Amino acid sequence: MRRSTYLKLAMNILIHSKIRSWLTIIGIVIGVGSVVTIMALSDSMAADMEDRFADMDLTSITVTPGYTKAHSGFGPGMGGDSSSSSDAELTDKDIMAIKLVENIDYIYGQISDSGMEVYFMGEAADLSVKGVDPQVWQYTVTYDLESGRLLDATDNNVVVIGYRIAHEMFDDEVGLNRVLTIEGKSFRVVGILEDGESDSSIIMPIDAAVDIIDDAERDVFDSIVVKADDVDNVETVVDAVEEKLMISRHIVNDDDRDFTVSDSLSQAESASEMMDSMTLFLGAIAGVSLVVGSVGIANTMFTSVLEKTKEIGTMKAIGAKNRDILMIFLVNSALVGFVGGVLGILLSLVLTSLMPYLGISIMHSSMGSTIAPDLMLMGISIAVVIGVLSGIIPAYNASKMRPVDALRYE
Repeated sequence: MRRSTYLKLAMNILIHSKIRSWLTIIGIVIGVGSVVTIMALSDSMAADMEDRFADMDLTSITVTPGYTKAHSGFGPGMGGDSSSSSDAELTDKDIMAIKLVENIDYIYGQISDSGMEVYFMGEAADLSVKGVDPQVWQYTVTYDLESGRLLDATDNNVVVIGYRIAHEMFDDEVGLNRVLTIEGKSFRVVGILEDGESDSSIIMPIDAAVDIIDDAERDVFDSIVVKADDVDNVETVVDAVEEKLMISRHIVNDDDRDFTVSDSLSQAESASEMMDSMTLFLGAIAGVSLVVGSVGIANTMFTSVLEKTKEIGTMKAIGAKNRDILMIFLVNSALVGFVGGVLGILLSLVLTSLMPYLGISIMHSSMGSTIAPDLMLMGISIAVVIGVLSGIIPAYNASKMRPVDALRYE
């Protein structure tokens, strides 16, 4: 038989078993739609993460007071039991010890308070204030500025503010050279960060921050920021910093450690691994739908073979070969998979285009309304392969029927 004949007869089988075939196709549609949607979401998250990593300084290392035994790489206090002392603190002595480590470009201490009362034009807001060393800070950050400049060594009562503070926190926009009042002291705005860059933070020289933050002391820090000279040296620097601090703080056992050293590179790697695991898990769940769909195709094909038994006998009696019968039913099962795959892609396109409007986002990553062509092709290919694999046994059984037995079948 010609290939066009296989397709024509397979289409005829599909058309004349409408309800059963379409119920089977729905299973494939749900499976393919789920898998492709999850993979598209994963691609969107991966792209979003790459953008974040591109903006992140992967040479940054942070030392904080307190120690987490099962440190996960996401920062102190996450992922384990704390063994820190409540009065542990970081001082200028720790900075001096860390300065002895090789492969370090910059180091400085910083303090912060997340509940500072800030006034502007008669309005008040509780905002986060961070005090940094202006001589070093500007060389360790990768912030983009909307306007103005970063802090420099000669600054005192000036601040750099986040985008939301400038444009959304108060009725009037806070522009350059406007004055904010924090704890009774006036600070002039010299820089405004781009959208997404520490949006709700106020950054000022550490000496000024010490004067307005309760319980703040000079040469005592909430954290110490270290910048390695190269990404390849981050792991080595982290180990060396830990070793120097253990010595300078007279700590012998890890159980007695009262500080945590974390780095951006480990955080990025941990986030990437977590995302891959989540994608694999969700993909496996969605894959169950494809397994159910494949069982449905096999069931439909077995039923079709039984219904077409006499027709199979007739075709064999007039000269159809085993291969012809096999191909007819295989093409039919592949056709079921193909239709289900195409409709599944359409379902995925609808879902991905609706997600931003439904407010569904992960890691601030919103889905786009398009799916990569290779992802579409993969989804359809998976559906066709499942269709063919599910139809092999029924098609083989049909091809092996003896014409006499098939014609006598009731």
